[in-house]
Amino acid sequence: MSFDKNSFIQVLRKICGDDMITDVARLKVYETDGLTAKKQVPWIVVLPSTVSDVQRIVALCAEHDVPVVARGAGTGLSGGAMPHDHGVLLSLAKFNKILEVDERACVARIEPGVTNLAITKAVEHLGLYYAPDPSSQIACTIGGNVAENSGGVHCLKYGLTVHNVMGLKIVSPQGELYELGGEALDSAGFDLLALMHGSEGMLGIVVEVTVKLLVKPSVICVALVAFDSVTAAAGCVGEIIADGILPAGLEMMDQLAAEAAEAFVHAGYPTDAAALLLCELDGNVDEVQVQHQQLLSILDRCGATSVSTAWEEAERFRLWQGRKAAFPAVGRIAPDYYCMDGTIPRRELPEVLTAISELSEKFALPCANVFHAGDGNLHPLILYDANDSDQLQRAEAFGAQILALCIEKGGTITGEHGVGVEKIDQMCIQFRDAELEVFHEVKSSFDHQGILNPGKAVPTLSRCAEFGAMHVHVGEEKYSDLERF
Repeated sequence: MSFDKNSFIQVLRKICGDDMITDVARLKVYETDGLTAKKQVPWIVVLPSTVSDVQRIVALCAEHDVPVVARGAGTGLSGGAMPHDHGVLLSLAKFNKILEVDERACVARIEPGVTNLAITKAVEHLGLYYAPDPSSQIACTIGGNVAENSGGVHCLKYGLTVHNVMGLKIVSPQGELYELGGEALDSAGFDLLALMHGSEGMLGIVVEVTVKLLVKPSVICVALVAFDSVTAAAGCVGEIIADGILPAGLEMMDQLAAEAAEAFVHAGYPTDAAALLLCELDGNVDEVQVQHQQLLSILDRCGATSVSTAWEEAERFRLWQGRKAAFPAVGRIAPDYYCMDGTIPRRELPEVLTAISELSEKFALPCANVFHAGDGNLHPLILYDANDSDQLQRAEAFGAQILALCIEKGGTITGEHGVGVEKIDQMCIQFRDAELEVFHEVKSSFDHQGILNPGKAVPTLSRCAEFGAMHVHVGEEKYSDLERF
């Protein structure tokens, strides 16, 4: 039976009522996520407020083979929520309630549209908090965190989203509702709960999340450490962990990033340093004091030029505010920036950061480095002007070479931002055909129609064949043209 667009819209409107957008001017609000270089105006946007409505919408789309793209706050940086031009964009913005907090079990049940920071704010009066804290935590939602398996400053010690979520309620691509995990520490069968994390909305739509809450440590301190070279700071990261210290957070900023952050929020960063480390220790009094003395010894051995330690909450907040505001701070010094996301073994940090500096000169584009040093999750920010097509081309080529470098050094093309549409070609470099076939089989086992977020994250084998041919025959010529800059 042929698809009747008007009949489909009429049925969809009966489900959604006023919570449906078809006006082009309003649709453009949803044309992109945080990766603004990739845009697509959606066909229809719906904003349901109940799980049953989500089920009915998805079931209708499945019946008519209409693509569905789920969207949270739109803060993603890989184009994972970029709409489909012939599909329905399903916003979960109205799912913004904290449903239950169980203080004794240290868990909370929340809807996917609740912002990351709102979870901690809702339980801090109980002496509890939610550990994952992406820099965008004031705006990003927990549903999006699950989709991308987000991390944050404290992921080194306390893990990514996958390590802090105990249960999910999912709407399947057929519109059925099912649960994974729960409030117990483990469950029988395959670990489908983990599979959903980082699946980028391709396997199901999250409509409820049960998160693990932690008791706030009794003592916390943050050391701000300056170095006269990026390689010295990068090398010290490995020394700290090799000495048996597992910081709650271990972040690094180069001079360009630190200067931008200091100008923006006045965090008290020394702007004459080539690189800064922020190292947070937490635990009981004796534990933190011993580790702090041990840390000072390591920093002296690594050649730190200055060290200051914040023990009071207001001081610690100020230091972290600079780090968490680094992305918007860098946005103040260039018309646009391209935020990359790759992960490498910690031992490779000095060499990779040197290589990124060399690539910055090659492509004649500044690059600010601010990242989760403790787990090797890089976030180079390539500064450019999107109105200059030549600069955009150079920025994308620069970013592609950073990702290739991550793979070469034994790392991966993403740590927490996902693949989306941004890195889909690099998936062809990192994985062999046999591995990509397994990914497609997993996708098909959940979504045999392929209606959920199509064209994202996992490339087709034909796309990889085309990309490989282009890379071999055209790539060298393409990049040699760029080397003149």
